[in-house]
Amino acid sequence: MVLPFTPLAMSFDNVDYYVDMPSEMRDQGVGQDRLQLLRGVTGTFRPGILTALMGVSGAGKTTLMDVLAGRKTGGYIEGDIRISGFPKKQETFARISGYCEQTDIHSPQVTVRESLIYSAFLRLPKEVGKHEKMSFVDEVMELVELNNLKDALVGLPGVTGLSTEQRKRLTIAVELVANPSIIFMDEPTSGLDARAAAIVMRTVRNTVDTGRTVVCTIHQPSIDIFEAFDELLLMKRGGQVIYLGPLGRNSHKIIEYFEAISGVPKIKEKYNPATWMLEVSSIAAEIQLGIDFAEYYKSSSLYERNRALVKELSTPPPGASDLYFASKYSQPTWGQFKSCLWKQWWTYWRSPDYNLVRFFVTLISALIVGTVFWKVGRKRESSNDLTMIIGAMYASVFFIGVNNCSTVQPIVTVERTVFYRERAAGMYSALPYALAQIIVEMPYVLVQTTYYTAIVYAMVAFEWTAAKFFWFYFISFFSFLYFTYYGMMTASLSPNLQVAAIFAAAFYALFNLFSGFFIPRPKIPKWWVWYYWICPLAWTVYGLIVSQYRDVEDTIKARGIEPDPTVKWYIQDEYGFKPDFMGPVAAVLVAFTVFFASLYAFCIRFLNFQTR
Repeated sequence: MVLPFTPLAMSFDNVDYYVDMPSEMRDQGVGQDRLQLLRGVTGTFRPGILTALMGVSGAGKTTLMDVLAGRKTGGYIEGDIRISGFPKKQETFARISGYCEQTDIHSPQVTVRESLIYSAFLRLPKEVGKHEKMSFVDEVMELVELNNLKDALVGLPGVTGLSTEQRKRLTIAVELVANPSIIFMDEPTSGLDARAAAIVMRTVRNTVDTGRTVVCTIHQPSIDIFEAFDELLLMKRGGQVIYLGPLGRNSHKIIEYFEAISGVPKIKEKYNPATWMLEVSSIAAEIQLGIDFAEYYKSSSLYERNRALVKELSTPPPGASDLYFASKYSQPTWGQFKSCLWKQWWTYWRSPDYNLVRFFVTLISALIVGTVFWKVGRKRESSNDLTMIIGAMYASVFFIGVNNCSTVQPIVTVERTVFYRERAAGMYSALPYALAQIIVEMPYVLVQTTYYTAIVYAMVAFEWTAAKFFWFYFISFFSFLYFTYYGMMTASLSPNLQVAAIFAAAFYALFNLFSGFFIPRPKIPKWWVWYYWICPLAWTVYGLIVSQYRDVEDTIKARGIEPDPTVKWYIQDEYGFKPDFMGPVAAVLVAFTVFFASLYAFCIRFLNFQTR
């Protein structure tokens, strides 16, 4: 390999894992506070050896892998876990390990090669040069047989892009470019046909042959896949080990082990040893034979050999030093931000279904507003003309803002799932990621605002002065932006897209009601007027109207007011819009934008809806 790595072994002794007792089991009369999922699991994983984690459904295969990899977000872990003799520390362990999840989660709008470059530049040490990183990416692509797919977009699972088998190989490659010493794979052949599974297993075998420690959970494998493994850790329901040792050629070691147990039927000729092994060690077989396979294993010579190996690997070799990294992440904050921004930029650039939709909706809205309210900016004869233009400005900004809010939510939700995987892998902290997504929205909203402002301003025929046009542009830009960030914030606050859409919509009615258009501020009851001041749309309407009419001294006809008031006086008296209030309006619009963006970053950092 272009980049060297340190082969590392993992040993674990008497590992127990508990979760709080589910309420359903409490209702059935279970008096204990905790439910134990792993019981006294002891064993080792060593470099250059491919280990299979097997067992019936509910045996605790994935639970054990998550506990050893440090991916559990809850529960209680007891026992001793060591890396080459030193106690495991999750912060440093994340830097030298990889975890291939069963669900292949990747950003859909980047290519295969870009996915690997992104992972390599964030996870390889900063001392490794750019040229070496690119060479290593190319080497990993060749190892995992992805060269012919390097420019293919990843796409959405089952919809576009790569097939399931290709995604599996990409998942492995994304972890391999981090140059890990230990790799965990959760059911890498799940859901694949025989040919695809064989390709993935060849990839896994190539990875092991580089000298890495590789552990896979596997469920009902074929004979060929099963015999590709070197060792097997077999578990029974209840989280107990019933076999940990070599498979042997044609699985003869494990067959000899179980056939030596009195009453266990011999394996039939050409029968899948993996299937036979699960059948003869089932709970039904235990009851029939009157034996506890976990206790039988603990009384065997194989268990004693494993205990001796654990003891040996629990002591650091002479002259060895513990893993140490000067910082939590491979890259400094600025490097993390640049990589995240690079990926987000390509994601947005290749998402026409998102950007073209909002651009198209904005264009249609601008043309509709311009044609319906054709040159009403020059009509200042009555208060109805003024009400009409206020309604036009309010309606167009609100409609485009809601569209921005609703269309950004799916993008944030899809990328957040990828974010959970990447953060767990120790690729970056939450702030650079959130900042990258906040900033990448700005140029698109800027383009959106530019042609919206040009069309509406010209067709509605507001007064052509630099100051008034700039204020109109400024207020429109920050209004569209805070609506976009509001959508991002609601998505980050919610466990899924449906809840985010409902949560965002719940406030649209309040935005409408307190915008200052339907009920002018002077007429809002005193006990509700406080909401007017915290309603972002109210400040948008305030700014748009004051920026255009604060200096207009023309008189208008207004019912019940004699003599005819000036426009400037009318908007102040009727709507409560002060002519000299543009500075605070601008500051508040910027503050709302920053507030929603900050809340998004805060929620991304502290809320985790992916529980393991």
